[in-house]
Amino acid sequence: MPRIDSHHHVWDLRARPQPWTRDLPALQRSFVIDELRPSLARHDIDATIVVQTVAVADETPELLALAASDPDIVGVVGWTDLTAPGVAGRLAELAAPELVGIRHLVQDEPDPCWLTRREVQAGIAAVGAAGLAYDLLVTPAQLPAAIETVRHHPDVRFVLDHGAKPPIRDAILEPWSRLVADLAAAPNVAVKLSGLVTEAPANPVITDLRPYCDRLLSAFGPDRVMFGSDWPVCLLTCDYDRTIELAESACTGLSEAEKANVFGETAVRWYAIDRVEI
Repeated sequence: MPRIDSHHHVWDLRARPQPWTRDLPALQRSFVIDELRPSLARHDIDATIVVQTVAVADETPELLALAASDPDIVGVVGWTDLTAPGVAGRLAELAAPELVGIRHLVQDEPDPCWLTRREVQAGIAAVGAAGLAYDLLVTPAQLPAAIETVRHHPDVRFVLDHGAKPPIRDAILEPWSRLVADLAAAPNVAVKLSGLVTEAPANPVITDLRPYCDRLLSAFGPDRVMFGSDWPVCLLTCDYDRTIELAESACTGLSEAEKANVFGETAVRWYAIDRVEI
């Protein structure tokens, strides 16, 4: 079985700024795949999926070029303007074996119903028509719009990033837990076991994360859950080694077949990856 990190980032500040790191000093430098590679080797990660960080058109072609030249990267979740009238044509221009999904930084949109706007819905339909997954990067307050969206597009594969960023630091489960269950009721949605350490206190322990991981695993089932490190953002609270150790601890009660889903096979299926040797 392949072991896949389904969510990490790279960026080069010489190419473009990362404004979202303005208040995050630890992330105010460039991060390249070579820096991540030793961690991948230590944990027998066979392949990764790199994910966009900024709403800039030039970033996705650059990530696609990187993936095409690097055997460790088997997929790119890129960005394009979903509200543009020519979104289908732009997706056709981006088409490449490495392009597996599209996302928008919905978490930064002040309108909690942004996803339900008519032009956004048309863009998501175009993503599905192009054979790509759509990554949902939302906050708990935006989950109702996400639920409406996935129900409206039953033929589109959706991936919920970071479990919708639950309030782990405050140890609050509701209404996040109920809304996640409602979202998971749609069979066309998977979720990433990713980004949770960033929502937790510094140096998180498994007891911080377990209620949230258990809820995601229960609601979606291991065949719709995939591990992602969210490196280098995870470095805000712990290193790569600790991030994957916590994910593995959260999955200790699963069978070997279920763990195989979480740590690789779900990503292969949901992102339609055909470049990983199984």
